[in-house]
Amino acid sequence: MQGHVNLMMSHDVSNKGELGGLELMVDIKATPVGIIWKNENRHHGQGNIRFVFRLHVKKKSKILQKVQTLNYAAHKQQQCFILSPVPLLQIIFYEERSFQGRSYDCSSDCSDIHMHLNRCNSCRVESGCFVGYDRPNFMGNQIFLRRGEYPDFQYMGNMMGMMGMAMMDTIRSCRIIPMHRGQFRMRIYERENFGGQMHELMDDCESLQDRFYMSDCQSCNVMDGHWLMFEQTNFRGRMMYVRPGEYRNLRELGMSNIMRISSIRRIMDVC
Repeated sequence: MQGHVNLMMSHDVSNKGELGGLELMVDIKATPVGIIWKNENRHHGQGNIRFVFRLHVKKKSKILQKVQTLNYAAHKQQQCFILSPVPLLQIIFYEERSFQGRSYDCSSDCSDIHMHLNRCNSCRVESGCFVGYDRPNFMGNQIFLRRGEYPDFQYMGNMMGMMGMAMMDTIRSCRIIPMHRGQFRMRIYERENFGGQMHELMDDCESLQDRFYMSDCQSCNVMDGHWLMFEQTNFRGRMMYVRPGEYRNLRELGMSNIMRISSIRRIMDVC
């Protein structure tokens, strides 16, 4: 299995690459990451610039691979260094089951996958986490997609139905879930428009009823982190994704049927 890595670079460090024509050797491990390179050569009036390249990474192996050679003679004296790793988030949608047919690579929000494909019957999450929706414009039933393979949405939808979850046999839109490092914090309210009893969450809650004696949550204010809200206790049943912001009425987030919120958990998955 192979993944992809985007490298944003401009300048080189003598022990990490050579710059003759910007010939760069990069040591990459199994998990796809992006590496930021910063150009600080102001003599040529460049300021900070970035170049984006792609390379293949073999899973479970450590490789040293040449990225690309460019005609960079005018900047041979520049030097490059790695500033920090950043995640590359990518999902690939396929028209047919088992990753067959036409495909669409996506690394950002997509409001209507049918603008790129006639249908969507399978997908592969190369890295990161996404939320899939069965209607365009991030509406309808939702599914949480982490890194892995999803070869048959129809079969998966039937299994979801047996587990009391929303039956989804296709994905029409998707939203990327940015990686979050730091604290998680949200306020949940019993009624819409931030009415009724209020409680603050900083960790997972398996049952709002058992912990707060709340039978439902109809509005919330997400201060930090990204969360999933579930219809049943113990993070089961239909789900709803919420990111930082105010939600005065959770019933208006595009679910096909009104759902009751019974449990909430943080999204802590990594690429």
